[in-house]
Amino acid sequence: MRTMRPLVHPSIEDITVEGILHALSDPVRAAIYAELSISSGATCSNFLKISDRDIPKSTLSQHFRALREAGLIRSERQGVEMRNSTRCEEINQRFPGLIMTIMKAHQIQAAERMRATKRKQGSGRSRVG
Repeated sequence: MRTMRPLVHPSIEDITVEGILHALSDPVRAAIYAELSISSGATCSNFLKISDRDIPKSTLSQHFRALREAGLIRSERQGVEMRNSTRCEEINQRFPGLIMTIMKAHQIQAAERMRATKRKQGSGRSRVG
């Protein structure tokens, strides 16, 4: 029988701004974290499709590990699934306003990307007339 490796969750004192910024510098991880921050927690399989992109399970596991090791999320095994939740309150006590500011910037950027995509799609249509 194979034993599961223990999950690494850094103590709040070991969480750094650099680690947070690095973990959230990837757009997929930022999107995962944004979704987790508005939910009460979710399993990894909830994120197999992010921003209209399919994410392979192995890649998704790496993203969750990066978020966990940066101290942004807490993961717990529940059978074959992994339940994830944010550590927003703890991080906000250590770095007041940091996560809220990063998530707000993420929202602005995502909205800008969406508008740009719609403009591209709209300008690609042929005109009759």
